[in-house]
Formats: sequence, C-alpha cells, structure tokens
Amino acid sequence: MALGKLKKFFSDEDEANMSEDEYYNVSESEAVKEADKTGNKMILLEPRAYSESQQIADHLKNRNSVVVNLKRVTSAQAKRIIDFLSGCIYSIGGTMQKIGVGIYLCTPKNVNVQGKITDDNDNTNKREKNNEEELDW
Repeated sequence: MALGKLKKFFSDEDEANMSEDEYYNVSESEAVKEADKTGNKMILLEPRAYSESQQIADHLKNRNSVVVNLKRVTSAQAKRIIDFLSGCIYSIGGTMQKIGVGIYLCTPKNVNVQGKITDDNDNTNKREKNNEEELDW
C-alpha cells in the first residue's frame, strides 16, 4: 500500500494522460497557482537602495529566478548589492550571469540556465564611445 502511494507521488499520471492541447491551454489563474506551488517564477526588480537587496535574496531562497536591473543605484551601491547577492547565491548553490550593462540574472539551484551573453566591448574604440553610457563597475 505504501509502495503504491510512493509510485503515485513520483509519477505524474495526470500530465501523462493529458493531451498537448489540455497541457498548454490552462487559464492564467491556474498557471499562477502552479507557479506559486513549484517556485518557478521570474521576478524583475530595480532596486533603488542597498536595503532592497534582502528582498532579492528572499526571492532566491523561495526558488524564484530574479533579473536585477542596477541602473537606478549608484556605482558604489551596485557593487555592494552584487557582493551581497554573490554570497547569497553561493550559499544556495545558484548562479549569477551578467546579461547586460548593470543587469544580472540570478537563479537558484533548481533553475538551469543555458547559453551565455557575450560582451561586445572588446573593441577599444567602441568602448570609449559607450563609456558615458556604461556604469563604472
């Protein structure tokens, strides 16, 4: 009896019996409820102060991915936020990837990120032109 319950727990018979249309045609409210249960949300945040970095860490602890836009904070605050988040991400076994100037993707251990975004600033002339737009990280 316990073995049957264990098999049912680990198998998704409902999903296996669903047609493709039924699987993808769920209402928005059902999708949000499922995301709340499984912790697979993507959170977008633009902190305006270092004090908001704990909120980002809380989302990561809840196994949600976070995109952090640091363009609204000073360079010194951005460095402190990145340092804090680096420690948090290390402690939960997650990853951090730079996806743009001052924009970072922070993911917990349960999210697998594939691919990399390269930095086009290898050319020194181009870098000098864009120097005013970029933050001094």
